[in-house]
Amino acid sequence: MPVTARSTDTRRNILEAAQRIMAHKGYSAVGINEVLAEAGVPKGSFYHYFASKDAFGEALLKNYFEEYLVDMDRTLARSGRTAAERLMGYWRQWRETQGVDECQGKCLAVKLGAEVSDLSESMRLVMKEGTSAIVGRIDRTIAEGLEDGSIVVDGDPRGTAQSLYDMWLGASVMAKIHRSLAPIDTSMAMTRQLLHV
Repeated sequence: MPVTARSTDTRRNILEAAQRIMAHKGYSAVGINEVLAEAGVPKGSFYHYFASKDAFGEALLKNYFEEYLVDMDRTLARSGRTAAERLMGYWRQWRETQGVDECQGKCLAVKLGAEVSDLSESMRLVMKEGTSAIVGRIDRTIAEGLEDGSIVVDGDPRGTAQSLYDMWLGASVMAKIHRSLAPIDTSMAMTRQLLHV
């Protein structure tokens, strides 16, 4: 069956509705019917757009990471700024998005990471690919900062990028637990120390 613009729009509406709901409730706590109701799509049509709930989860995560990476690229590509300024702008943006709704945040990697990695190998692999792409962009920006002199690291740029991402991901989980931005603010201070900015 050919894909029409209408079916693409409906599929996107389902994914966007799911992302909004799951950013607050998680993956397992949300039923397909709740997502379809939020998207305004008839209950019986889910399997027209997705072969299974796992396929739906994969599509949800792929869509999320595609949008996230486009936004990240835009933040890290701001002209007229040093690599350090661009990278610190990314972390400030992270702080803003994780601080919404009493630290509930909007990041599906934070919200769903451990949960879906235990539920589905295919979703775990999408999560791994998406988070690896994020670390790659951080690594690239650190390397640019080494070149323009705005960043200094004591070790390997890739290892530093991975450590920073891991720290920020963990801090976001702790911010949710404590309902406080203090863990994220600590990560910001540590990031400045690690990058010597």
